Amino acid sequence: MTIRTIGVPMDLGADRRGVDMGPSAIRYAGLSTALDDIGRPSREAGDLTVPHAEERDPNASATATNAKYLPEVEAVCTRLADEVAGALDDGGLPLVLGGDHSIAIGTLAGASRESDIGAVWFDAHSDVNTPETTPSGNVHGMPLAAALGMGEFADTPWANSPNLSEKNVALVGLRSVDDPERERIRDSDMTAYTMSDIDERGVVDVTEEALAIATDGVGGMHVSLDMDWLDPSHAPGVGTPVRGGVTYREAHSAMELVAGHDDALRSLEVVEVNPILDSHNETAELATELAASALGKRVL
Repeated sequence: MTIRTIGVPMDLGADRRGVDMGPSAIRYAGLSTALDDIGRPSREAGDLTVPHAEERDPNASATATNAKYLPEVEAVCTRLADEVAGALDDGGLPLVLGGDHSIAIGTLAGASRESDIGAVWFDAHSDVNTPETTPSGNVHGMPLAAALGMGEFADTPWANSPNLSEKNVALVGLRSVDDPERERIRDSDMTAYTMSDIDERGVVDVTEEALAIATDGVGGMHVSLDMDWLDPSHAPGVGTPVRGGVTYREAHSAMELVAGHDDALRSLEVVEVNPILDSHNETAELATELAASALGKRVL
Protein backbone atom coordinates (compact mmCIF):
# COMPACT_ATOMS: atom_id res chain seq x y z
CA MET A 1 0.00 0.00 0.00
CA THR A 2 1.44 3.35 -1.05
CA ILE A 3 1.89 5.91 1.74
CA ARG A 4 0.28 9.25 0.83
CA THR A 5 2.00 11.96 2.87
CA ILE A 6 -0.19 15.00 3.51
CA GLY A 7 1.16 18.03 5.33
CA VAL A 8 -1.14 20.35 7.28
CA PRO A 9 0.85 23.35 8.57
CA MET A 10 -1.88 24.42 10.98
CA ASP A 11 -1.18 26.46 14.10
CA LEU A 12 -4.62 28.06 14.48
CA GLY A 13 -5.72 25.49 17.04
CA ALA A 14 -2.83 26.07 19.43
CA ASP A 15 -1.60 28.72 21.87
CA ARG A 16 2.01 28.82 20.73
CA ARG A 17 3.17 29.67 17.24
CA GLY A 18 5.62 27.45 15.38
CA VAL A 19 3.78 24.16 15.11
CA ASP A 20 2.88 25.12 11.53
CA MET A 21 6.49 24.28 10.66
CA GLY A 22 6.06 20.72 11.91
CA PRO A 23 5.45 19.08 8.51
CA SER A 24 8.59 20.67 7.05
CA ALA A 25 10.65 19.67 10.09
CA ILE A 26 9.50 16.05 9.87
CA ARG A 27 10.27 15.90 6.16
CA TYR A 28 13.67 17.52 6.76
CA ALA A 29 14.35 14.84 9.38
CA GLY A 30 14.34 12.24 6.60
CA LEU A 31 10.81 10.88 6.42
CA SER A 32 11.03 9.96 2.74
CA THR A 33 14.32 8.10 3.26
CA ALA A 34 12.91 6.30 6.30
CA LEU A 35 9.94 5.07 4.25
CA ASP A 36 12.26 3.97 1.44
CA ASP A 37 14.44 2.09 3.91
CA ILE A 38 11.51 -0.05 5.08
CA GLY A 39 10.37 -0.71 1.53
CA ARG A 40 7.17 1.33 1.73
CA PRO A 41 6.39 3.15 -1.52
CA SER A 42 5.33 6.71 -0.84
CA ARG A 43 3.81 9.64 -2.65
CA GLU A 44 4.18 13.22 -1.46
CA ALA A 45 0.95 15.20 -1.63
CA GLY A 46 2.48 18.44 -0.36
CA ASP A 47 0.91 20.81 2.14
CA LEU A 48 -2.62 22.11 2.41
CA THR A 49 -2.95 25.88 2.39
CA VAL A 50 -3.70 27.24 5.86
CA PRO A 51 -4.63 30.88 6.63
CA HIS A 52 -2.21 32.94 8.70
CA ALA A 53 -3.40 33.83 12.19
CA GLU A 54 -2.41 37.45 11.69
CA GLU A 55 -4.93 37.80 8.89
CA ARG A 56 -7.91 36.46 10.83
CA ASP A 57 -10.04 37.25 13.86
CA PRO A 58 -9.78 34.38 16.37
CA ASN A 59 -13.26 35.13 17.72
CA ALA A 60 -15.14 35.60 14.45
CA SER A 61 -17.30 32.50 14.91
CA ALA A 62 -20.89 33.44 15.70
CA THR A 63 -21.83 29.97 16.92
CA ALA A 64 -18.94 29.15 19.22
CA THR A 65 -17.06 32.25 20.33
CA ASN A 66 -14.95 30.21 22.72
CA ALA A 67 -13.41 28.13 19.93
CA LYS A 68 -10.73 30.27 18.33
CA TYR A 69 -10.46 30.36 14.53
CA LEU A 70 -13.24 27.80 14.21
CA PRO A 71 -14.30 28.82 10.66
CA GLU A 72 -10.69 28.53 9.50
CA VAL A 73 -10.28 25.16 11.22
CA GLU A 74 -13.48 24.00 9.52
CA ALA A 75 -12.23 25.04 6.09
CA VAL A 76 -8.85 23.32 6.48
CA CYS A 77 -10.27 20.14 8.02
CA THR A 78 -12.92 19.87 5.30
CA ARG A 79 -10.18 19.93 2.65
CA LEU A 80 -8.09 17.48 4.65
CA ALA A 81 -11.04 15.08 4.94
CA ASP A 82 -11.30 15.08 1.15
CA GLU A 83 -7.55 14.45 0.79
CA VAL A 84 -7.62 11.55 3.25
CA ALA A 85 -10.72 10.00 1.67
CA GLY A 86 -9.17 10.43 -1.78
CA ALA A 87 -5.98 8.67 -0.72
CA LEU A 88 -8.00 5.76 0.63
CA ASP A 89 -10.11 5.60 -2.53
CA ASP A 90 -6.86 5.29 -4.50
CA GLY A 91 -5.76 2.37 -2.34
CA GLY A 92 -3.25 4.39 -0.36
CA LEU A 93 -2.55 4.89 3.32
CA PRO A 94 -2.78 8.54 4.43
CA LEU A 95 0.09 9.73 6.63
CA VAL A 96 -0.91 13.17 7.91
CA LEU A 97 1.74 15.50 9.31
CA GLY A 98 0.79 18.33 11.66
CA GLY A 99 0.46 20.99 12.64
CA ASP A 100 -1.58 21.16 15.79
CA HIS A 101 -3.96 18.41 16.84
CA SER A 102 -7.09 20.17 15.57
CA ILE A 103 -6.28 18.64 12.18
CA ALA A 104 -7.41 15.27 13.54
CA ILE A 105 -10.98 16.42 12.94
CA GLY A 106 -10.31 16.30 9.21
CA THR A 107 -8.29 13.10 9.29
CA LEU A 108 -10.99 11.24 11.19
CA ALA A 109 -13.76 12.58 8.96
CA GLY A 110 -11.94 11.42 5.84
CA ALA A 111 -10.87 8.06 7.23
CA SER A 112 -14.42 7.24 8.38
CA ARG A 113 -16.24 8.46 5.27
CA GLU A 114 -16.64 5.01 3.72
CA SER A 115 -16.00 2.71 6.68
CA ASP A 116 -16.67 2.18 10.36
CA ILE A 117 -13.42 2.87 12.18
CA GLY A 118 -11.87 2.88 15.62
CA ALA A 119 -9.16 5.18 16.93
CA VAL A 120 -6.15 4.95 19.21
CA TRP A 121 -5.17 8.30 20.70
CA PHE A 122 -1.56 8.42 21.93
CA ASP A 123 -1.54 11.71 23.83
CA ALA A 124 -0.86 13.34 27.17
CA HIS A 125 -4.24 15.07 26.79
CA SER A 126 -7.69 13.62 26.16
CA ASP A 127 -8.79 16.32 23.67
CA VAL A 128 -12.46 16.06 24.60
CA ASN A 129 -13.03 19.65 25.62
CA THR A 130 -15.77 21.56 23.80
CA PRO A 131 -16.36 25.30 23.34
CA GLU A 132 -18.51 25.07 26.48
CA THR A 133 -15.77 23.61 28.69
CA THR A 134 -12.44 24.69 27.22
CA PRO A 135 -10.28 26.85 29.49
CA SER A 136 -8.29 28.21 26.55
CA GLY A 137 -10.52 28.27 23.47
CA ASN A 138 -7.86 26.33 21.55
CA VAL A 139 -9.35 23.78 19.18
CA HIS A 140 -6.36 21.45 19.46
CA GLY A 141 -7.89 20.45 22.80
CA MET A 142 -11.20 19.53 21.17
CA PRO A 143 -10.70 17.26 18.12
CA LEU A 144 -11.90 14.00 19.64
CA ALA A 145 -14.96 15.71 21.12
CA ALA A 146 -15.67 17.22 17.72
CA ALA A 147 -15.33 13.90 15.89
CA LEU A 148 -17.67 12.22 18.38
CA GLY A 149 -20.25 15.03 18.28
CA MET A 150 -19.96 15.95 21.93
CA GLY A 151 -21.47 19.11 23.42
CA GLU A 152 -21.81 21.98 20.97
CA PHE A 153 -20.15 19.84 18.30
CA ALA A 154 -23.35 17.83 17.97
CA ASP A 155 -24.55 20.72 15.80
CA THR A 156 -21.47 20.89 13.56
CA PRO A 157 -21.81 18.10 10.98
CA TRP A 158 -18.53 19.02 9.24
CA ALA A 159 -16.65 18.01 12.40
CA ASN A 160 -18.49 14.78 13.18
CA SER A 161 -17.35 11.32 12.19
CA PRO A 162 -20.58 9.30 12.31
CA ASN A 163 -18.74 6.06 11.54
CA LEU A 164 -16.54 6.47 14.62
CA SER A 165 -18.05 4.97 17.77
CA GLU A 166 -17.00 5.78 21.33
CA LYS A 167 -16.72 2.09 22.17
CA ASN A 168 -13.93 1.79 19.57
CA VAL A 169 -11.90 4.72 20.92
CA ALA A 170 -8.93 4.14 23.23
CA LEU A 171 -6.88 6.94 24.77
CA VAL A 172 -3.38 5.89 25.81
CA GLY A 173 -1.00 7.63 28.20
CA LEU A 174 -3.17 10.41 29.64
CA ARG A 175 -1.65 12.63 32.31
CA SER A 176 -3.21 16.08 31.80
CA VAL A 177 -7.04 16.03 31.80
CA ASP A 178 -9.37 18.92 32.69
CA ASP A 179 -12.23 18.28 35.13
CA PRO A 180 -15.00 18.51 32.48
CA GLU A 181 -13.02 16.14 30.26
CA ARG A 182 -12.68 13.69 33.12
CA GLU A 183 -16.43 13.67 33.60
CA ARG A 184 -17.03 13.34 29.88
CA ILE A 185 -14.71 10.32 29.63
CA ARG A 186 -16.36 8.65 32.61
CA ASP A 187 -19.82 9.15 31.10
CA SER A 188 -18.76 7.84 27.68
CA ASP A 189 -18.04 4.42 26.20
CA MET A 190 -14.42 5.35 25.47
CA THR A 191 -11.58 3.47 27.15
CA ALA A 192 -8.88 5.59 28.75
CA TYR A 193 -5.45 4.52 30.00
CA THR A 194 -3.41 6.91 32.10
CA MET A 195 0.36 6.86 32.55
CA SER A 196 -0.32 5.08 35.84
CA ASP A 197 -1.85 2.22 33.85
CA ILE A 198 1.28 2.08 31.70
CA ASP A 199 3.46 2.14 34.84
CA GLU A 200 1.51 -0.71 36.40
CA ARG A 201 0.85 -2.90 33.36
CA GLY A 202 3.54 -1.92 30.87
CA VAL A 203 3.16 -0.17 27.55
CA VAL A 204 2.92 -3.42 25.56
CA ASP A 205 -0.06 -4.78 27.50
CA VAL A 206 -1.90 -1.45 27.44
CA THR A 207 -1.26 -0.82 23.74
CA GLU A 208 -2.30 -4.32 22.71
CA GLU A 209 -5.57 -3.88 24.58
CA ALA A 210 -6.12 -0.45 23.05
CA LEU A 211 -5.55 -1.80 19.55
CA ALA A 212 -7.98 -4.64 20.20
CA ILE A 213 -10.64 -2.12 21.25
CA ALA A 214 -10.03 0.09 18.21
CA THR A 215 -10.27 -2.81 15.76
CA ASP A 216 -13.20 -4.67 17.29
CA GLY A 217 -15.93 -5.11 14.68
CA VAL A 218 -14.89 -2.22 12.43
CA GLY A 219 -13.34 -1.84 8.99
CA GLY A 220 -10.12 -0.23 10.15
CA MET A 221 -8.52 2.12 12.64
CA HIS A 222 -7.00 5.56 12.83
CA VAL A 223 -3.87 6.11 14.93
CA SER A 224 -3.17 9.60 16.20
CA LEU A 225 0.26 10.28 17.69
CA ASP A 226 0.68 13.56 19.53
CA MET A 227 4.37 14.03 20.24
CA ASP A 228 3.61 15.39 23.70
CA TRP A 229 2.71 11.78 24.55
CA LEU A 230 6.41 11.33 25.13
CA ASP A 231 8.24 12.74 28.09
CA PRO A 232 9.67 16.21 27.30
CA SER A 233 13.18 14.87 27.94
CA HIS A 234 12.76 12.87 24.72
CA ALA A 235 10.48 15.24 22.78
CA PRO A 236 11.19 18.84 23.86
CA GLY A 237 9.78 20.47 20.73
CA VAL A 238 6.07 20.40 21.53
CA GLY A 239 3.69 23.20 22.47
CA THR A 240 2.14 21.64 25.58
CA PRO A 241 4.79 19.46 27.26
CA VAL A 242 3.79 17.48 30.34
CA ARG A 243 6.36 15.71 32.47
CA GLY A 244 6.00 12.01 33.13
CA GLY A 245 5.37 10.74 29.59
CA VAL A 246 6.49 7.57 27.88
CA THR A 247 10.14 6.92 27.17
CA TYR A 248 11.84 6.65 23.79
CA ARG A 249 11.80 2.86 23.90
CA GLU A 250 8.20 2.62 25.15
CA ALA A 251 7.05 4.82 22.27
CA HIS A 252 8.82 2.64 19.73
CA SER A 253 7.39 -0.52 21.31
CA ALA A 254 3.87 0.91 20.99
CA MET A 255 4.38 1.90 17.35
CA GLU A 256 5.80 -1.53 16.55
CA LEU A 257 2.58 -3.02 17.90
CA VAL A 258 0.64 -0.66 15.61
CA ALA A 259 2.64 -2.07 12.70
CA GLY A 260 1.53 -5.53 13.76
CA HIS A 261 -2.02 -4.42 12.91
CA ASP A 262 -1.02 -3.10 9.50
CA ASP A 263 -3.96 -4.79 7.83
CA ALA A 264 -6.31 -2.70 10.02
CA LEU A 265 -4.44 0.62 9.84
CA ARG A 266 -6.52 3.04 7.81
CA SER A 267 -4.77 6.33 8.59
CA LEU A 268 -1.90 7.62 10.70
CA GLU A 269 -1.13 11.15 11.84
CA VAL A 270 1.77 12.70 13.73
CA VAL A 271 1.10 16.10 15.27
CA GLU A 272 2.33 18.91 17.53
CA VAL A 273 5.99 19.06 16.45
CA ASN A 274 7.13 22.63 17.12
CA PRO A 275 10.63 23.33 15.72
CA ILE A 276 10.83 26.71 17.49
CA LEU A 277 10.77 24.93 20.83
CA ASP A 278 12.91 21.99 19.70
CA SER A 279 16.62 21.28 20.10
CA HIS A 280 18.49 20.40 16.89
CA ASN A 281 15.29 19.05 15.30
CA GLU A 282 15.31 16.25 17.89
CA THR A 283 11.53 15.96 18.17
CA ALA A 284 11.01 15.92 14.41
CA GLU A 285 13.65 13.21 14.04
CA LEU A 286 11.91 11.15 16.70
CA ALA A 287 8.55 11.72 14.98
CA THR A 288 10.08 10.33 11.78
CA GLU A 289 11.46 7.30 13.61
CA LEU A 290 8.13 6.57 15.27
CA ALA A 291 6.21 6.89 12.02
CA ALA A 292 8.63 4.39 10.47
CA SER A 293 8.11 2.00 13.39
CA ALA A 294 4.33 2.27 13.02
CA LEU A 295 4.67 1.50 9.32
CA GLY A 296 6.87 -1.57 9.72
CA LYS A 297 10.46 -0.75 10.69
CA ARG A 298 12.06 -3.52 12.75
CA VAL A 299 15.46 -4.22 14.30
CA LEU A 300 15.46 -7.75 12.83
